[in-house]
Parts: sequence; structure tokens; C-alpha cells
Amino acid sequence: MSEASRSGTSKPQKELSRPTAKEIYVQVAGNARDELKRSALSLGISGLVGGIFTGLSGLGVAIALVQLGPTATAGFISQMFYPIGFIIVILGRAQLFTENTLYPVALLFAERKHFLRTLRLWAIVLTANVIGALGFATLMARTPAIRPAFLTQLAHIGLEAVQQASPAIFWSAVIAGSVIAMVAWLVSASHSVTGSMMVIWALTFVIGLGHFAHCIAGSGEVITAVLMHQVAWSGYFHWLALAVAGNVSGGVLIVTLLEYGQVIADKEGERAISEDAEKHAAEEAELDL
Repeated sequence: MSEASRSGTSKPQKELSRPTAKEIYVQVAGNARDELKRSALSLGISGLVGGIFTGLSGLGVAIALVQLGPTATAGFISQMFYPIGFIIVILGRAQLFTENTLYPVALLFAERKHFLRTLRLWAIVLTANVIGALGFATLMARTPAIRPAFLTQLAHIGLEAVQQASPAIFWSAVIAGSVIAMVAWLVSASHSVTGSMMVIWALTFVIGLGHFAHCIAGSGEVITAVLMHQVAWSGYFHWLALAVAGNVSGGVLIVTLLEYGQVIADKEGERAISEDAEKHAAEEAELDL
């Protein structure tokens, strides 16, 4: 075999090799820089899209439950449709608040800056996601877009979410937040759209199966229950506050700290992060000139 052939063979093999933790972290930090640079309008529109289409997760489950009937097997099968909204939003690169418990926070830990820009990103995306969820719920509850049986089931799912005890909502949200942050981490490590889709489906299926509280996907369900006069607005905002607090805690404290810890524990990883930060700082300085 010629040297050229060997080189041609080794290159794709290297590209498809399993990335190291530091390589994933550099990729995550790069994604965060891109998001933090976006305008408020761009983030808002993207967040609006994310809030609307994440609602398809609850809708998919509701439709499946109605079609399959009230059995234990039907309950399990119906949760296989829960990842639909997440797949659309994450692969479509729309903004999802819980993904942003990983990307900008990872960059914040690495460079010890961007705090205010991270808060700006969170405020815009969370608000836009909730407004998007409201738009989705309004379409479901105020128009004949879906069959009454589907609407009733969707509202029932929202009612069940709100009726949980406050500690249960918070701690289930911690689990959901850690899972979504792990999705973001693993998608950054994926080499293909198919691989990313399988990661998203497998992990978000666990969220649906365990009925863990996700502040955006759950908003579409709970707001539908509000518009159907089954839940008060005060009940929704109480649930939302607990779900957001739990999702942020799970994403930041459980996943991001652990992933950052395994990178900086390696001196080479710490050096790679520093070099990446210096590179982007130099690029920004050139742009300012």
C-alpha cells in the first residue's frame, strides 16, 4: 500500500475515533461562544421555536395513550414518543433553556467570565421558551387542531405534573436537568446526525418514562391544563419555579461540575482549555481592531 493510501485511510479513522473529555469540552465551549454572541432577537426567535416544538413531546405521549388505551404496556409504549420534541429542537438547533445549563456554564467555569452574558442568555431563552409553550398550548386548547380526546389527555398529563408534592417536582427536575445536560455533552461528542438522534432519544425517553419534570416540555402540558380550567395560573408558576430550579441544579451542579472536573484533573486538558481561550481572545481582539 502506498504512503498516500495509508494517509488517506488514517485520516478518517482519526476523525471517527472516540473524542477525549478535553476535546468534547473545547467543542462545548466553542458552541457556548457562538450562542453568547447572538443578538437578543435571534435568541428570542430561536427560543420561541424551541418552546413551541418541545410541546410535541407531551402531545405525542397523549395521542399514543388515547390510541393504545389505559394499560401498563400502553403507558410504556407511549413514552417512546416523548423524545420527538427534543429531537426536533436539539437537531434543529433551536434554543432550549435546559441545554444552556451546560454550554455557557462550561465556558464560564473555564474562563471565569461571561457571567452577565450567561444570565442574559438564560433570561431571553427561558422567557421565549415559556412564551412558545404558551403558543403551543393555546393552539391545542383554543382551536380544533386536535381531537377532544387527545386534548383531554394532554391536559390530564399537565394536571398530574402539578399535583405532585413540591419536593418531588424539584428533585425530579434535578434528574431531568442532569439528563438534558448530558444529552448536550454527548451530542457535542457525536460524529453524526444519526448518532446524535439516538443519544437524544435514549436519554429523553428516560425523562418521559420516569415522569421527571422538565420546565419547557412540561410547560406545554401544564399550560394546556390551565387553559382547560383544570389548573390555576398560580399553580403553573409554582410548578415552573420548582422545575426551573431543579433543572438548573441538575444541569450545573451534577453534570457540568463533573465534566469540568474530569478535564481539569488532567494537566493536558487544562492546558487545552487555556490555549483555546487564548486563541478566541486573540480572534476577538483582531475583530475589535
